[in-house]
Amino acid sequence: MKFPRNAKPFRGQLDAAPFAGVFFCLVLFLLLGGLLYTPGVRIQLPESTGLPGTDRPTVAVALDARGQLYFENQITSRDALKARLEAVVKRSPDPLTLLVEADRAANYDALMGLTLLARSAGIQEALLATLPRPFDARRGAPPPR
Repeated sequence: MKFPRNAKPFRGQLDAAPFAGVFFCLVLFLLLGGLLYTPGVRIQLPESTGLPGTDRPTVAVALDARGQLYFENQITSRDALKARLEAVVKRSPDPLTLLVEADRAANYDALMGLTLLARSAGIQEALLATLPRPFDARRGAPPPR
């Protein structure tokens, strides 16, 4: 059985206006996307490489530049944090490690106070969270002679 073929290959020129419209919309979305409100607290972690990790279960606590503490995505006071950490330690069968997500501008006294508070709650080890450094092209290359 033969079907009639009405399809003819397109041999004309493409119109650039639809492509320009889609490109304009894409640029507009990208520019306005940066202005949207992002909920939460901005914490800028320092960059580092070669730091050790842990294979133990971790408990994360964030510390912003003003010294405010955050546990489980909620603002908390030092006393409430200590009570919550003690409860987490009691529930965990394995020893826990405190993962401190501290802002670059966080005060050293606040960092020490947080680690001492965790130690009094029963968490003996504390590690600082960092971001990996951007890839360095010279690192993969052999050293110059």
